[in-house]
Order: sequence, then structure tokens, then C-alpha cells
Amino acid sequence: MDPNPEEDNPVDDAVNDAGEAVDKAVDSADDDPGEAVDKAVDSADEAVESAAEKTAEAVDSAVESVKEAAAAPSTGGIGLGQGKLGESDERTMGMLAHILGGVTCIVGPLIIWMIKKDESPFVDDQGKEATNFQITILISHVVSMILGALTGGCASIILSPCIWLFSIILAILGGVDANKGKAYRYPFALRLIS
Repeated sequence: MDPNPEEDNPVDDAVNDAGEAVDKAVDSADDDPGEAVDKAVDSADEAVESAAEKTAEAVDSAVESVKEAAAAPSTGGIGLGQGKLGESDERTMGMLAHILGGVTCIVGPLIIWMIKKDESPFVDDQGKEATNFQITILISHVVSMILGALTGGCASIILSPCIWLFSIILAILGGVDANKGKAYRYPFALRLIS
């Protein structure tokens, strides 16, 4: 089913173009059927090429739309240079909030956020984001332990290392983005601190 029936479908357009081109070729050929076939084939080739180009453009447009729709929550215009800290210090503190979260769970990002939140909107934002993510990770570890108790330890043995590894990977990604001056957003986090 076509999600946007009012928009032109490139494949339908190409089929219609090819049909019209074949009709014109047949009509324009006098009495030579070979000439009509050649013109019809040439017209069909041009229509197929046109359809391929239109389809590629439509796919590219759809991919961009999906990327925009899947983007993380807005950072609200948070950027570097809006506080008392220098940009280099802001990037470093934002990076540390994320990286320390991967190592110390909630303690590292919470300390960075509490100490530097009044000095830089960027560090305030990244500290809150890292702290909220680590709270989410802590809750998931508790759930893993409860499931482990219910399953004789099997669920906990499987889930806990996966959660820890996932936390480390996302913390590193957050640290890299923060060090570049980009406000990082975790793909999921309970944003309890706002």
C-alpha cells in the first residue's frame, strides 16, 4: 500500500512514460515494423533509465527522512562557550562525565555534574545525561539480579556482563562526542534528573 497516495510514484511514472514512448514510436513508423521496434526499444530504455534515477532519488529521500525521524532527543541549543569555563575545559569535563560513568557507574558523572553544573551549560547537560544513563544502567543491573535470583543465577550471569559492556561502549561513544563539543544523547535513558 502506498503511504502517500497523492505523491507521484516513480515506477508508475516510468511505466506510463515507456507506454507513451512505445505508442509514439509505433505511430511514427510508417510501414517499417523494424523501425517501430527499434524506436520502441530505445524509448523503453530511456524510460527505464529515467525510472531508475527517480527511484534512486525517492530512496535517498526516504532514507534521509528515516534518519531525521530516528534522531535522538533535541539538545536544546546547548553548545560550547556559553559558561564560565573555556571550551577546552567544557569538552574535557563533558568527556569525563561519560567516561567515568562507564568506570564508576553513577559516582563519576554525578560528581562532575554537581561540581561543574553552574559553570557551564554544556557540562551541566552532559553530566545530567551521563548520570541519568548510569541510573538506568544501575536499575537494569538490579533487575538482572532479581531475574538471576528467580532463575538460579542464569539470567544474571548472561545479562550483567552484557549490560556492563553496553554501558562501557555507550559511555565511550558519549565521551568521544562530548570531547568533540557535541551534546551526546544516549539512545535510551530514564531522564530522572532534568
